Amino acid sequence: MIETRTETAEIGKPASWTGLPVLLHSSRTAVSALVSVLVARLFRLPEAYWAPITTLVITQSSLGAALTVSWQRFVGTALGAVVGAIAASYFEPHVLVFAFSVFFLGLLCALLRSDQAAYRFGGITLAIVMLVPRSGPPWQIAFHRFAEVSIGIGVALVLTVVWPEREFTQQRKG
Repeated sequence: MIETRTETAEIGKPASWTGLPVLLHSSRTAVSALVSVLVARLFRLPEAYWAPITTLVITQSSLGAALTVSWQRFVGTALGAVVGAIAASYFEPHVLVFAFSVFFLGLLCALLRSDQAAYRFGGITLAIVMLVPRSGPPWQIAFHRFAEVSIGIGVALVLTVVWPEREFTQQRKG
């Protein structure tokens, strides 16, 4: 008797990391990262590497999973960019200003009913905008960060639709 079992590749499921599925997943991920960095470079964004990093975070096995994490990343990045730009524009760089901004971002995310993942992504953007020394104005830095992340999200979602990760069938003799 031959038993057929279908599994979907998920994080932490090592059974899916064999043979053809790993080859296809690795190819799909590499292509999405490449497209993402090329699009960010096309727009001459100063830190184009954030686009493929985001694409790598967003690329999932299904459109539903990708949409969920994409929305969290998008909302969090937008909120973190705005809070970081405002704080950096009106206050001198100081760790207490940064800490208060992180606290305020948490309250804002809760008020807007965003989840903790959005808050984490927002905190990352806030830290980049406020703590990484730059020569440009805070609003420009915040916009670039938002644009880089948005490109990464867009590429990941398009690729998930155009080249979805397939379920695989494993046959075993029982």
